[in-house]
Amino acid sequence: MKTFFEAHIWPLKSKLYRMAFLWLKDRDEANDAVQEVMEKAWIRRVELQKMNNHVGWLVRALKNQSMQHFRSGKKIEPMGGQDFAEPEMEESDSGEAYRRVFSFLEQLPEKQKEVFVLREVEGLTYEEIAEYLEISMDQVKVNIFRARKILREYLLNQVTHGRKN
Repeated sequence: MKTFFEAHIWPLKSKLYRMAFLWLKDRDEANDAVQEVMEKAWIRRVELQKMNNHVGWLVRALKNQSMQHFRSGKKIEPMGGQDFAEPEMEESDSGEAYRRVFSFLEQLPEKQKEVFVLREVEGLTYEEIAEYLEISMDQVKVNIFRARKILREYLLNQVTHGRKN
């Protein structure tokens, strides 16, 4: 039988890594940040089990760990400052679709990009995103709406002009 940590915390490691990498733009630094958060989660595992939103706690802890990286004099790139690490794909329609999506993401304003990635890529709830980014639920909804609208326009432009990035 799995413990709460094994069943609910450990499986989030990859998601946390992707979030850390979006900020830190360095695989080793992202791994270090996630490791620190996992250690903190292990220490507080009993407390986390009693929480209604343990994912929100993990994401907030990761954000704090990333900010600590920044405060230590190391630079954190904003999400808009660098290209996303695209997954390696075979040359296929799905590979082309991924390239288009990542190209689209690079065109979004930073806040919309961050909210969109957390919702559509990482699957966080609106509540988790609001807590994580320390913004209101209305701001989350507005940024998601605007990002989706831009995505629709981008995709329509791609189809009508037959462009490939």
